[in-house]
Amino acid sequence: MIDLHTHTTASDGRCAPAELVDRAARAGVTVLSVTDHDTTAGTAAAAAACTASGIDFVPGIEITSVVDGADVHILGYFIDPDSAPLAAFLAEQRARRVDRIRQMVDRLASLGIVLDADAILRPSRDDQSKAAGRPWLARALVDAGVVATTSDAFDKYLKRGKPAFVPRIGPLPSEVFAQIHAANGIASYAHPGLIGRDDLIPGFAVAGLDALEAHHSKHSPDDVIRYLSLAQHHNLAVSGGSDYHGDPSHDAGGPGSVSLPPVQFYALKTRCATRRATASRASTSTSS
Repeated sequence: MIDLHTHTTASDGRCAPAELVDRAARAGVTVLSVTDHDTTAGTAAAAAACTASGIDFVPGIEITSVVDGADVHILGYFIDPDSAPLAAFLAEQRARRVDRIRQMVDRLASLGIVLDADAILRPSRDDQSKAAGRPWLARALVDAGVVATTSDAFDKYLKRGKPAFVPRIGPLPSEVFAQIHAANGIASYAHPGLIGRDDLIPGFAVAGLDALEAHHSKHSPDDVIRYLSLAQHHNLAVSGGSDYHGDPSHDAGGPGSVSLPPVQFYALKTRCATRRATASRASTSTSS
């Protein structure tokens, strides 16, 4: 099984990297990528745990971009997690996340729901490499007895159109593609079926997108067929994974519950190798 979309406590997952890898190993996963939101903080621990478990590890990330005021998530694969330019870019992304959570706490306070923003954000204050997110706020609402589940928190307060929602400020997808490429990775459009903007795909392909996430836990069989077709039409590779968070209110299954077919994983690796070779030739040509 090949699962290229999972999350840890470095962002909004509930499992520490070693625990995630243990669950993946017990499920039979053979290739794993940790794709935390706007941070690579869990990469080293996950890589070490994968080595110990005999799992091939793919360094990854999920970066949030913004189009027409809506979130568009871009997955990066085979990245250099120690890339200094990428680290600086991600630090800015995480700072925006903290500001957004504070604004949402303020909106909840205006509704008579008082939460401690400092307590909610403590993990990111103690470790600035961790990325805050709305699930942290959703869990605080559950802990405070305001809602029964994190799904309820999003449905009643935190989703777009709900009273505590604050639109995100972030980069354009093309800027995210460039950041991923500069870190020697390739970029995939995450769970496009959930975003509902297939009209963006042709422009993304021209702007540097490398792949589409056709296989996802919340994609229907018809979605998978559609995105496989769109990937072929626009000469894009294909990615896929469970999007596992370890949160019963979020997940449809555990690690490996969605698997990328090996032939498509090989094509994804080939796409990365080709991009790196092209970039290397361009760099040599420029410097000569």
